Amino acid sequence: MTETQLVEAVTDNTEVKTRKTIIVFSGDFDKVMAAFIIANGAAAMDDEVTMFFTFWGLNALRRPEKVTTSGKSPLQKAFSMMMPRGPERLRLSQMNFAGAGPKLMQRMMRQEKVMPLDDLIASAREQGVKMIACAMSMDIMGLKPEELIDGLEYAGVASYLGDADEANVNLFI
Repeated sequence: MTETQLVEAVTDNTEVKTRKTIIVFSGDFDKVMAAFIIANGAAAMDDEVTMFFTFWGLNALRRPEKVTTSGKSPLQKAFSMMMPRGPERLRLSQMNFAGAGPKLMQRMMRQEKVMPLDDLIASAREQGVKMIACAMSMDIMGLKPEELIDGLEYAGVASYLGDADEANVNLFI
């Protein structure tokens, strides 16, 4: 291909989709909010978005109600009991105020007409954001697929890295 042909190929009118990936490692309310705001913004711009939830980030994907499961070790059961279930129970990374911080933040968000975290998650799902729960982290932390929200993929880091290789933006939150 000549240089002229290459320039023509790059500048023709075909639309090239860009891809974004976000590793959600933190389970802090404000950081999970940021991850979903970015994911929704990118999806609204017609980007393909992959979110990879690992370790504490998995708590944002937990069902709020208690789910009975079997086959957990005593340590895995302890982890499950101590970790927050769902986005409404996440704590703030700063100024948590003995647990009152997230409620204060949610109140301010309502006043400023910022979409609540549950709605951001639903919006991401509606826009086709791919959400992957890290299978290894789930094993370590004693989480079973039935304890997480519907519509997730379950995979290891190799799956995420495949998406990251093709993305133009990769974030770690």
